[in-house]
Amino acid sequence: MFDALARGIARAPRTTVLVWTLIAAACFALAVGGVGGESIFERLTTGAPGVPGSESTEANQIIAATSTTGAGLSLAVTGVDPTGTDLSGPVGRLRSDLMAVPGVVSVIDPYLVPGGPQSPAAAPLVAADGDGFLVVVELDPELAPGAETVALHEVERLLRAAPEQMSAGGPDVRGQVGGTSLIIKEITDQVEKDLTTGETIALPIALLVMVLVFGGFLASAMPMAGAIASIGVGLGSVYALSYLLEMDASVVNIVTVLGLGLSIDYGLLIVSRFREELHHLVDDDGGAAVRRRRGDRAVETALRATMRTAGRTVAFSALTVAIAVSGLLVFRPDILRAFGAASAAVVLIAVTTALTLVPALLRLAGRRLVRPGLVGRIPVLRAVLTRTGDVTSTEGVFSRLAAWVQRRPWVVLGGTLVILGLLALPAAHIELRNSTIELLPADSSQRAYVEQIATQYPGSATAAVIVLAEGPLDQVSQWTDNLAELPGVASVDPPSPLGPYVVVGVRPDSTDAGGVVARTVVTAARDTEAPFPIWVTGHAANQIDFVQALVDRGWWAAGIVTLGTLVLLFLMTGSVVIPIQALLTNVVSLSATMGVLVWVFQYGHLSGALGFVPTGGIETYVVALIIAFGFGLAMDYEVFLLSRMKELHDAGRTNDDSVRLGLQRSGRIITSAAAIIVVVFTGFVFGKLLVIKEVGFSLAVAVAIDATLVRMLLVPATMTLLGRANWWAPKPLKRLYARFGIVH
Repeated sequence: MFDALARGIARAPRTTVLVWTLIAAACFALAVGGVGGESIFERLTTGAPGVPGSESTEANQIIAATSTTGAGLSLAVTGVDPTGTDLSGPVGRLRSDLMAVPGVVSVIDPYLVPGGPQSPAAAPLVAADGDGFLVVVELDPELAPGAETVALHEVERLLRAAPEQMSAGGPDVRGQVGGTSLIIKEITDQVEKDLTTGETIALPIALLVMVLVFGGFLASAMPMAGAIASIGVGLGSVYALSYLLEMDASVVNIVTVLGLGLSIDYGLLIVSRFREELHHLVDDDGGAAVRRRRGDRAVETALRATMRTAGRTVAFSALTVAIAVSGLLVFRPDILRAFGAASAAVVLIAVTTALTLVPALLRLAGRRLVRPGLVGRIPVLRAVLTRTGDVTSTEGVFSRLAAWVQRRPWVVLGGTLVILGLLALPAAHIELRNSTIELLPADSSQRAYVEQIATQYPGSATAAVIVLAEGPLDQVSQWTDNLAELPGVASVDPPSPLGPYVVVGVRPDSTDAGGVVARTVVTAARDTEAPFPIWVTGHAANQIDFVQALVDRGWWAAGIVTLGTLVLLFLMTGSVVIPIQALLTNVVSLSATMGVLVWVFQYGHLSGALGFVPTGGIETYVVALIIAFGFGLAMDYEVFLLSRMKELHDAGRTNDDSVRLGLQRSGRIITSAAAIIVVVFTGFVFGKLLVIKEVGFSLAVAVAIDATLVRMLLVPATMTLLGRANWWAPKPLKRLYARFGIVH
């Protein structure tokens, strides 16, 4: 199959490149340019991720369906004491202007309340420290989406201009406009900015690393071309999936960085193997016909050999990654399903560009790839590039490293496990969170607005725990005495009717809406008996339901990924020992990664350097993503390594020689690919959204740990100790492998 694909590409390389160029440009224009009407960033959503069918989600759906309130915005004025300053004139004019906006149904401010700001009824609209007040605007819930957008835009304009009209209150009068629509807009805008930041940092540095790997720009440009095409088509696939699944704002960045890293990884392996094969052929014919193009049989032969070997390895690697990320589809939360579907699509795109676009570019470049590039002619760089860009040596730094490990395998095994175990220790104390506004950076205007409302207007802030009851108001009111007596409850809001339901706000004795106290209140409220149906929702309730959803389906996801990986690695190696060894080493590697994640983000040890405010835990869905993506990337490098070892073992080499020479031939690719993908992931750490920082940092750490401690030390030590047992399989499975195994 791979040989036939290579022959087809060799016959029409220009057509292949042209088709990819058109597809990538069209997808990018559709997704980012909004050619179809909306851009991908306009189709994103945000908020605490929910679990379909859970108690908290059902309650939220009931409240949304029966609510009679529409969208709205608020203005939080500071720098003036409303109880001592008469601003009824400018506030009254603002109120009139707002009510004149089509779609606005109410405007509430402390000057509208009988008795003015001094009235107890106005207390929820006056700042707790007396410095400021609120103006709350509500729209008609029946407004069409387009009309609602226009109304919100006009209301926002009037509210932002209002503080200047209140200058009579003093020179320090300021205003902060906030609301759900602005929070969503700020998060989605930040996603777009972070995507640009990450790519701006990652792509140039990745290109520089590849120049060192290949010794020139020409070979380096080919994996980069595949990566750029993958980004364009990947964004198009996410855009298309947004019509089938609700896409969280973080999906675009996280899926893009995965596709970018994998595209470069796969392209790197294909280009490196092609240069290796072409070097052998050119050396055999004395370097003749360097300028040949379409009729160069050596180039086509090298391309076909590359596709039969490295192409097969890339396909296997992509399958393992796809299986790992597809495990997310098992979970109930929509956000994880969206990540699973989008990631699987991007993996497919990355492997397709590596197996079609990159080979086409190789065919066009031909023998120029074995000639020294312009960079290699610079005297200062020549010696460095000769060493880093060498693809022909059978002995070198990695074979020497493997030989060193093989002389002391028990010491290396024990020492590596101790280091990984120490790194994993903080993971035992992980706290899971479902954050919303906390995902924005500390200098975010909307984050400042929400924090201001929570501290200065507690009566206007939504209670952390919401109890929805289906019963008569008087009966529910009597029952709320039970809620007030629950441990951790500071106060209970007066019950509020909502159609046939009653809403009761419960305020925990803690400002942490997702902390231990709030979670205790949720659990106790759900356990409280009531003579009518009740649902408990809110931040902590949603968090509890999400974690439970992970626990409920986690074993299914793990089972599917484990079984798929075992089968694929068996079909690749013919061994039952190597797949098990690969799974165990991946578990150890991921545990170390999770420990570093907790140490940095939960405990906040690098908060200053990385520019984030700790939330006291790790985002729930980030944990699932790190495990899925980290496992897939670890298997990526495992397949790179095993494919060369398997080639050597099949050629008659001993186990130790296969391990040593296999590490030499794949170690350079693994470390180079790892260095590039670490750069790619690190580039996204410079974004400002917390969830993007967590994923980018964690995956960079996962790759660094896996490509150094695991693939360079732990795997060679383990395979040396196992010896010939590495390649063992029961006779029935050997017969199965002989029939169905996928070999070169």
